[in-house]
Amino acid sequence: MTNLNLPQIIFSKIFRAVVEFELIDDGDKILIGVSGGKDSLLLTYALACLKRRTKKNFTLSALTIDPQFTDNFAEKISRVKKFCNDLNIEHEVHRVDIAELIREQSNKSPCYTCAYFRRAAVNRRAVEIGANKVAYAHHLDDAVETFFMSLLSSGQLTTFQPKTFLDRTNITVIRPLVYLRESEIENFSSERGLDVLKSPCPFDGNTNRQRVKNLIVELEKTFPDLFSHLAAAMRKDSIGELWDAPRDCRIKSR
Repeated sequence: MTNLNLPQIIFSKIFRAVVEFELIDDGDKILIGVSGGKDSLLLTYALACLKRRTKKNFTLSALTIDPQFTDNFAEKISRVKKFCNDLNIEHEVHRVDIAELIREQSNKSPCYTCAYFRRAAVNRRAVEIGANKVAYAHHLDDAVETFFMSLLSSGQLTTFQPKTFLDRTNITVIRPLVYLRESEIENFSSERGLDVLKSPCPFDGNTNRQRVKNLIVELEKTFPDLFSHLAAAMRKDSIGELWDAPRDCRIKSR
């Protein structure tokens, strides 16, 4: 693709994230996790644009994990390989039998099992090829949903970080799309006619994350600013007056 370009609003948000959170440095070797969905295709395209438009000297490669949910995955992923090759980004596919792992660990959430083994496979490959960073396509909606889901399910205020150093592998995870709304990605994907793959996940649309996503949409009918308020609440400087941590008030016998 010789004519790489992004809408200015999208490029500005990605560039803001890269600068604010210091996501990319000269000499970085970045492995992109590409599922073939709209988010990861935009991430791949955006990093290719960023490499061309900025003075940063970094290299890109891409990896797709075949979770073995379907028999025709290889046929579908050939479209992703072509997309990456057109961007001059080397692409490879690794098979991880996540379907079997989910069956073996039926006492755990399938989403947790899938995410854990996908990340492990990507990180392992990053180490093997000498990459120092792994890029994922999590966007602002993902961060807000994670934050809200954490509050509902565990009573904690937490979400993923735009940049995370993994000391066991010396890999840094970066998320350059954290300022983009999912709707912006959907519009870009539709306007550019990206060849988006449907998720092969058998639980797609029937997860706690999807339920939280639907809940936010429903609550916004009553509280129109809910999403922006949740996004603001993720910042460390948003903490107001909270109770002290609980004390051990048990009466000790003498």
